[in-house]
Amino acid sequence: MNGFDETIVHEGKTFTGINYAEKRLENREFIRCEFINCDFSKSDLSHNDFMECDFKQCNFSMTIVKGTGFKDARFTGCKILGINFSTCNKFLFSFHFEQCHLDYSIFYGAKLRKTKFTDCSLKETDFEEADLTSAVFHNCDLSGATFVRCVLEKTDFRTARNFSLDPAVNKVKQAKFSALNLVGLLYQYNLDIDYDN
Repeated sequence: MNGFDETIVHEGKTFTGINYAEKRLENREFIRCEFINCDFSKSDLSHNDFMECDFKQCNFSMTIVKGTGFKDARFTGCKILGINFSTCNKFLFSFHFEQCHLDYSIFYGAKLRKTKFTDCSLKETDFEEADLTSAVFHNCDLSGATFVRCVLEKTDFRTARNFSLDPAVNKVKQAKFSALNLVGLLYQYNLDIDYDN
């Protein structure tokens, strides 16, 4: 094994204002690190691992994450547009998102059990065939988000808005909804719902 194949491990470090835009990061493992105001837009983070890392106000627009491991990764105030999370390492795959823009991202077939999305924009996000058991969408905008053949058992949509999902093609047992947002379950029937009476 030559020196180029060895994994470089960073533990407990803080990275601030680093610009990795359109660059490729290789053979890195980050453990309990913090990234603040870093730009990873259009970069290639494939096959690197981030374990128990915090990302704050970072830009991940169009970042490539093929085989990337994210274990207990926390994203706060990040721009995460158009990322295909379905290509990530399935064994290191757990997140918490707060005040993030995840528009146009793909979670196709992902296991997102107990994942918390808080105050996030998830417009046009693809959750097709995802397992969202006990996930929480707290105060999230789900305009145009796709829920098809998903496991939504015990998923909390009570404060979510603009979602539309068909209970006939998703598993929704014990999912939580507010009486005010039930219209999201009825969109496929094209009903005229009057809120004034």
